[in-house]
Amino acid sequence: MNILRSTSPAIALLIACLPVRADPPEIVDVQTSLAGMGWRFDVTLSHPDSGWDHFAEGWEVVDADGKRLGYRELFHPHVEEQPFTRSLSNVMIPDGTTEVFIRTRCNRDKWVGGLHSVTLTR
Repeated sequence: MNILRSTSPAIALLIACLPVRADPPEIVDVQTSLAGMGWRFDVTLSHPDSGWDHFAEGWEVVDADGKRLGYRELFHPHVEEQPFTRSLSNVMIPDGTTEVFIRTRCNRDKWVGGLHSVTLTR
């Protein structure tokens, strides 16, 4: 008796139950500008949004210690608009900070992407 053949349906079921991770939202471009006392971030994302069941739902600006400096929520899927750009204004960056990071989130896989470095120039 072939053990592999006899257990293959169970293995197939186990594999089918594993969470599927899609590509995280990809940061295509980031533009920054100093506006008054705060910073404006224009972030262009690309993500294979498929509808309400799976879409890029936000991005955040964090410092080198991982402290959140700002969050931009995305309220709906962008199935027909790829890539797309959304902005966040009035982000307060501590004095002396020259580098921050952008991290993206999708509603299915949450914070699965890496950090995208952004150099701030005044």
